[in-house]
Amino acid sequence: MKFLSLITVLGFFQISFAQNPIIQTKYTADPAPMVYKDTVYLYTSHDEDDAFGFKMKDWLLYTSTDMVNWTDHGVVASLKDFKWINTDNGAWAPQVVERKGKFYMYCPMPNNMGIGVLMADSPYGPFTDPIGKPLIKNSLDDIDPTVLIDDDGQAYLYWGNPNLWYAKLNEDMISLAGPITKDPSFAKVKDQPDPFKYQEGPWAWKRNGIYYMAYASKCCPEGIGYAMAKSPTGPWNYGGVIMEGDQRSSGNHPGIIDFKGKSYVFGFNHMLRMQTMSKHYERRSVSVTEITYNADGTIQKLPFWTTDGAKRVGTLDPYKKVEAETMAYSEGLKTEMVTEWERNQPYNRGKKITDRVFVTSINNGDYIKIQGVDFSKGVKSLDVNVASLYGGKIEVRSDALNGPLLGVVNVTGKGEGDLYKTINTPLKSIKGIHDLYFVFKGEKDLFYFDWWKFN
Repeated sequence: MKFLSLITVLGFFQISFAQNPIIQTKYTADPAPMVYKDTVYLYTSHDEDDAFGFKMKDWLLYTSTDMVNWTDHGVVASLKDFKWINTDNGAWAPQVVERKGKFYMYCPMPNNMGIGVLMADSPYGPFTDPIGKPLIKNSLDDIDPTVLIDDDGQAYLYWGNPNLWYAKLNEDMISLAGPITKDPSFAKVKDQPDPFKYQEGPWAWKRNGIYYMAYASKCCPEGIGYAMAKSPTGPWNYGGVIMEGDQRSSGNHPGIIDFKGKSYVFGFNHMLRMQTMSKHYERRSVSVTEITYNADGTIQKLPFWTTDGAKRVGTLDPYKKVEAETMAYSEGLKTEMVTEWERNQPYNRGKKITDRVFVTSINNGDYIKIQGVDFSKGVKSLDVNVASLYGGKIEVRSDALNGPLLGVVNVTGKGEGDLYKTINTPLKSIKGIHDLYFVFKGEKDLFYFDWWKFN
């Protein structure tokens, strides 16, 4: 499937509307960002390309160290990881948290089957089910889990649509330490005004001694509202609106983090789908923008998702191997994860070699944009690792889609889509920090693109 570009190029001067949505190779929703060490781990739900309603089978992972270039790590968990459920559709909004070097993914199950939990030793997984049953099975409201670990070590699990529920978690993060409680602050009272306008999608966090609860508000379309409290269990006071609803997104689901001295809100819209489709389908796309707190802790209201997104807060090192699925923006491309085995025999595959994630659906005129590449050491040549289908070319350009040409990589093989080769190409030298473009030229499906590295 091809997505239309949001870039206008005038000579070498580029008006760039190319940051939001931050993922263009798949439809993503329900962003759950987690900061761990120097990296943002963005877990998302996944709308299938042919979805009409909600068609969601797995959860994806993307990472970034600069808030603009996101690396696709493919499927990190799926409904198949829960042996106690009876459906392959309904991988709704998750959240992942870290505690003492372990990573816990809280996942809602469809059809009133509750909320499950997965566990891993790495943020990349593999995630497995440590309890083999629902962690929460309380009511029809059992969706959209969010977790807050307070300064004293006590963890709280919140969830719910259309009510907000919470419970304390034990230190093991996979069992409850107290009763399940319906939060009275968010309770809807018949014939009484509802200042919170809470719908679903809660996201809990703490900042400067203040507890926050953001959520999808009003309906429909849903915006993002928030509440504030002095305690993790309330009482909550309505804080205001972070973002009003908009017809470009029927729903919403906030995820909020601090990273490298800035604060960010993630959510989703339908702008990627609307580039090619006029009717409504549940094919959503994650976006991000910076948020600003006032002196009293309240949050300044934002316009609906703009296309420019977040500003870069780091640079990318081109002298290390960079996965080709690391992108600030792209056009026309998809990504795929394939498991490679020791032997290419379905009845005797041998040992698993790796799960390879690579760029696919590469055709003439498609491109990858990477922001803020630090060419401090200069350039002599470029290595690319590709598997050729019909063959083609990669134009290597700086600063704009038709910017200065550093060189052209010739991929000459054909019929080698299962054979990866590294091609070295001399390039014109460049120094300083620049945006980098790989522009693809040729006929038919050109090749698969695995990684690149400058020398």
